[in-house]
Amino acid sequence: MNEILSSEVFLLTLTLGTYLIAVWLYRKTGFKLLHPMLLSMAVIISFLKLTDIDYETYRDGTAVIELMLGLSVVCLGLLLYEQIDIIKGNLLTISVSVFTVCIIGIGSVVLIAKYMGATEDIITSIQPKSVTTPIALSISKNSVGIESLTALVVVYTGIFGSIAGPVILRTIRVKNRIAKGLAMGSAAHAVGTAEAVKMGATEGAVSGLAIGIMGIFTAILIPVLQTIF
Repeated sequence: MNEILSSEVFLLTLTLGTYLIAVWLYRKTGFKLLHPMLLSMAVIISFLKLTDIDYETYRDGTAVIELMLGLSVVCLGLLLYEQIDIIKGNLLTISVSVFTVCIIGIGSVVLIAKYMGATEDIITSIQPKSVTTPIALSISKNSVGIESLTALVVVYTGIFGSIAGPVILRTIRVKNRIAKGLAMGSAAHAVGTAEAVKMGATEGAVSGLAIGIMGIFTAILIPVLQTIF
């Protein structure tokens, strides 16, 4: 029985099926805590714990999903190409905005963590919270952080940003499409960008660009800010 549960076909079907059901449930109820990623994670983690299947087995069984995630970046490239004229005309504004967000994001999390008595390894692990997972893990590893904690913080930052971001933007009446895209991409990376795409093509393109710029600035600024703080 355990051989069936740990097979590639079953694990892949479980993952895709769980996510599709979670998406349907989220759209049906509109309940924010039933975010598809959050609900899928809870179900799959519970399944792995109950069946005693290790993460390596699950990762190998669902490797095709990771491959498809890499290919999905092409979609963002297409959006960027379609919106290239708008981006060219606002490239300086975009760069300065993301740079400012990067400094505030890293600086604030360090100061808050220090105030709350967090240890140095915890602080190092949560600094790259607003960049996409591969970049965040690389930064955390080079800074001798806890990679598993970094991954967890990055995922939950993205989920929280995708849920709260649109609400906050509507509340403070942000109308500019570039501003909305920058906010979602620089604060909530890929998950936020998925939400930005729903807002519009410009928002999605700028959000995707913000992910890349945010990753570059974060990789450069974290070593610098570590010497200051």
